Amino acid sequence: MRVEIPFRKEKVELNIPDKNILDIISGENISPGLDEDKIIKQALKNPVKSRKLSEMARGRKSACIIVSDITRPCPSYKFLPWLVENLNKGGIENRNIKVIFGVGIHRKHTEDEKKKLVGDYIYDSIEIIDSDESKSKLIGRTSRGTPLEVFEGALGRDLLIATGSIEYHYFAGYSGGAKAILPGICARNSIQFNHSMMLDERAVAGNFFDNPVRQDIEEAGRLAGIDFIFNVILDDNKNIIAAVAGKNNEAYLEGIKKYDSIYGREVEKTADIVITSQGGYPKDINLYQSQKALENVKGIVTGNGTVILVASCCEGFGEDIFEKWMAYCRNYDYISRRLKRKFVLGGHKAVAISRLLTRADVLLYSDFSREETEKMGFKKVDDIQEYIDNRISQNHRIKITIVPTGRFVRLKK
Repeated sequence: MRVEIPFRKEKVELNIPDKNILDIISGENISPGLDEDKIIKQALKNPVKSRKLSEMARGRKSACIIVSDITRPCPSYKFLPWLVENLNKGGIENRNIKVIFGVGIHRKHTEDEKKKLVGDYIYDSIEIIDSDESKSKLIGRTSRGTPLEVFEGALGRDLLIATGSIEYHYFAGYSGGAKAILPGICARNSIQFNHSMMLDERAVAGNFFDNPVRQDIEEAGRLAGIDFIFNVILDDNKNIIAAVAGKNNEAYLEGIKKYDSIYGREVEKTADIVITSQGGYPKDINLYQSQKALENVKGIVTGNGTVILVASCCEGFGEDIFEKWMAYCRNYDYISRRLKRKFVLGGHKAVAISRLLTRADVLLYSDFSREETEKMGFKKVDDIQEYIDNRISQNHRIKITIVPTGRFVRLKK
């Protein structure tokens, strides 16, 4: 069987004997039944527990729309014109609409990246800015103690609209919804406090209601005053196959129900080798983002098995603190104790990787050099096909699972 694994903006092609393939977990063949514009318009026409956005805009003078940054696959350029059109219908002019990229602690965008993410029309007619944690204002604290330091540019608008894409998140349960606020437009201090709850055993992919990280995010959304959300669900080719709009978090809960019905997957058996990627560009531009694919498949590889991560990481680690912690990744006992003593944002991802390395080999197909790869505790693979062929020649019964876009997969109990 020929399989394709996303890498950069291309695909890595592999030929694997059918008898060695245990499973292929993909969303590629999912059909929405409608074109993307119709899905977007239908969601806006039928908001959940809310008036239509055009009706909400009546009597309001200004609006702020928060969108995902370049490390996310969310195709904001596809739905932003429809959101702006609805705001215009309600009487809010373009000059009073602001679009903010929720960059959290990620890097800022170039102007070309901004234009690509929002599309020509929005870029030319609407104010487009990155969030800036140095210009944050404390607006309150959640019941769990998280100080909510929000980018000032998003405050003071009559309508606050949060957008994003819904998918499984390895400790927040799901992406989307109020994550546009926290971590999206919050300062490092807020993000670090929230993410420290990932050490709780309930902070896992697919868990919403008693997940402390997610519930803290929901409370942050209420404190920030989200008026309306618009979230999309994507297939493996980043096409919109479903959308929800309306009041947070009612609309968001409808969204995660839809997502579970499409992508909730369990497997019967673990595999000797799991091949995965974060879905290619833009998600694989650095290891900080690509790590999520490792976390999502960790439960379906056998003990002492192998995970092959296909990720360009053309921008390296993606975060300075994460890079420093990765130097200790081979010593799980040390860095896990260190994180428990004092939670450090960036260190949390290194600990997650280190934990996986205690039970499986991780091979990295990336732009990192062999020296850099091995220093992190990974093994560099230059030719995945050759590696697979060699493994099969040594053991004809070896079983391989392919997860092309790093989707979260559970092992059936």
